[in-house]
Amino acid sequence: MEKSTTFPLRYSAYALSIAGFILSLPVTLWLGYGYWIPLIFGALAALGTHDVLQKKRTVSRNYPVLANIRYMLESIGPEIRQYFIQSDTEERPFSREQRTIIYQRAKNVLDKRPFGSQLGMYDEGFEWMNHSLTPTRLASSDFRILIGKNCDKPYSASVFNISAMSFGALSANAILSLNAGARKGGFYHDTGEGSISRYHKQPGGDLVWEIGSGYFGCRHRDGTFDPEMFERNATQDQVKMIEVKLSQGAKPGHGGILPGAKVTPEIAEARGVQVGEDCVSPASHSAFSTPIEMLEFLARLRELSGGKPVGIKLAIGHVWEWFAIVKAMLKTGKTPDFIVVDGGEGGTGAAPLEFINRLGMPLTEALLLVHNTLVATNLREDIAIGAAGKITSAFNIARTLALGADFCNSARGYMFSLGCIQALNCHTGRCPSGIATQDPRRGSKLDVALKSERVYNFHKNTLDALQNLLEASGLKHPSELGPEHIVRRVSKTEVHSYLDLFPFLEPGALLEGKTGLRVFDKYWEGARAETFEPPEFILELRETKLR
Repeated sequence: MEKSTTFPLRYSAYALSIAGFILSLPVTLWLGYGYWIPLIFGALAALGTHDVLQKKRTVSRNYPVLANIRYMLESIGPEIRQYFIQSDTEERPFSREQRTIIYQRAKNVLDKRPFGSQLGMYDEGFEWMNHSLTPTRLASSDFRILIGKNCDKPYSASVFNISAMSFGALSANAILSLNAGARKGGFYHDTGEGSISRYHKQPGGDLVWEIGSGYFGCRHRDGTFDPEMFERNATQDQVKMIEVKLSQGAKPGHGGILPGAKVTPEIAEARGVQVGEDCVSPASHSAFSTPIEMLEFLARLRELSGGKPVGIKLAIGHVWEWFAIVKAMLKTGKTPDFIVVDGGEGGTGAAPLEFINRLGMPLTEALLLVHNTLVATNLREDIAIGAAGKITSAFNIARTLALGADFCNSARGYMFSLGCIQALNCHTGRCPSGIATQDPRRGSKLDVALKSERVYNFHKNTLDALQNLLEASGLKHPSELGPEHIVRRVSKTEVHSYLDLFPFLEPGALLEGKTGLRVFDKYWEGARAETFEPPEFILELRETKLR
């Protein structure tokens, strides 16, 4: 093949760098000043030489020097889009308007808006809350819900709390700030599955201890559950409830690992592992393998904790597995005190793209399924339902409670209150806000006294906004919110309230076989309390493409 003798223009920057270095060096030496000029040309020439000789990046070999401009711009692409291109209302994953309202409420500054809404009120999917001509006047925004009313030590929880984020994922100062803010505001702080660290204990705020499949804080050396260690931690006064994590919205069914290189003495102390030892969270629990065994495990935890509420957190996947859990409740008479439904839009945990985008049921459908199943089996009165999934505003709380939840949790909302700028590099350890990092040089810059006050302010001002919504709607407590209060536009000319848009079952309807809903008709009968295995017809479908 004949080679071209024409000098490629794409090498121009490289050639100019070499020429500039060769020409500027003797001139600079002769003049005795301006040494920065050959230094710049020399650095560019060295960079171009490296580009030509390396073999990993073909673009760099074909475009020495110039290709690095492309890589630089690509590296700051998310920031360019976030700050200069995206509109105030574009949610990717949180809009500038959503972040700004959190920042303003956290800083306790004016959160009002001029000149009307920027939202498209005639766009499909737009939602609003109906108001009343007879508004109420409420004395306080400290709205609470009693969880575990049949327990020896029930807990009065705020309707808006800090969702699960572990020490190890978050910095020490971030944990200190969250817990101190929770203590001042009287709401709870979920530990995440990384267990109870010294930074959770120091401020003394209420804790919900999350126990994952790694049993951190209550494990033997081989990773199995240690009841004695659990009892020591669970009976601490600061621990108000126990939450067994079955799955999470960010990466359901995935498990995880914290490499030993990142396991510091403080992380090892909290999790009950050795310094430098890999922290493995298996994809499933070893303490139980069936729905009935799971409920027995919850009952055991309740006894070991001294009668504190014990619940589960799960992202809904296969519906028959959820139905199997409910059937186990009916068969054994044992129930969790609360269930936290984590929507598929959850996202504080770093996860593969497919898990973030395409795995797990979104919160609206998941919450409706859980609420309807419990109502239709007459179990709802004894089980509180929490919900998590991009809940950052008073309206988010109101619509979630209207769908059937009793209380809400937020992770990223409270991260924003700490100063998170949505840099989208939580998994790298290079968080610019000092929040999602274990680098002490970054995390130590986060001021605990200031940020804990902002956590408190965000909670208080959000609930104050919820109080205003309730008053305008003629309601006295968030528990009065129902599907009749929220309206969604389904087309340019048609709107429906949640009451008409979504199915809401009558008490006992499932026990009587009167749901009229395909999901129950198709999967309820085949679900079994003794196993998480799918119904027989699903197993048969897995063996053939002839459907």
